[in-house]
Amino acid sequence: MSVRWVLLTALLAAGCSAAPAFTASLTSPTDVVLSWPDDDADGHRVEYANDPAGPWTTLRFLPAHVTSYHHPDLIPQTPFYYRVQPFTGPVTTELNATASGDTVTFTWTDRMPDEAGFLLEIRRPGAPSFDPVEVTGPDVTTCALSLLPGEQGSAFRIRALHYGPLSPVVHQTTGKER
Repeated sequence: MSVRWVLLTALLAAGCSAAPAFTASLTSPTDVVLSWPDDDADGHRVEYANDPAGPWTTLRFLPAHVTSYHHPDLIPQTPFYYRVQPFTGPVTTELNATASGDTVTFTWTDRMPDEAGFLLEIRRPGAPSFDPVEVTGPDVTTCALSLLPGEQGSAFRIRALHYGPLSPVVHQTTGKER
């Protein structure tokens, strides 16, 4: 019997439950839903690969307290590997915007020498919170965004990104199409 099994058995016997884990579940032959526990992060980056060694592709940056992601319409009978990474970072208050038609160009001052990049967030009219909309590399101080219908009058903010540790990798192989 492994030490891990003995420890888990002792925790369960003591009335403790195991901490929620990062999981990937098939909800149809070609749809995967990822779930992970909530934490104090400002958000999470969700990535996938078709091989556990990568290369990894970012699917989405999600805001704080979102603890699941639906990856739909995948290639049948294909392995998918997933990981999530929390991010934190202060909101920069010095965000300037210049509009030209439906395109807005944002500029800011980089006051963080060690950021992994910057995350532009949007709060659409009537929305209760900000959502990630664009990510830049480190030391970048400008980006342009084309507004979609209904995004005129939105509020924007920029956040310096600092990544936390990567989650364990989870795996699902999609099924046959029906």
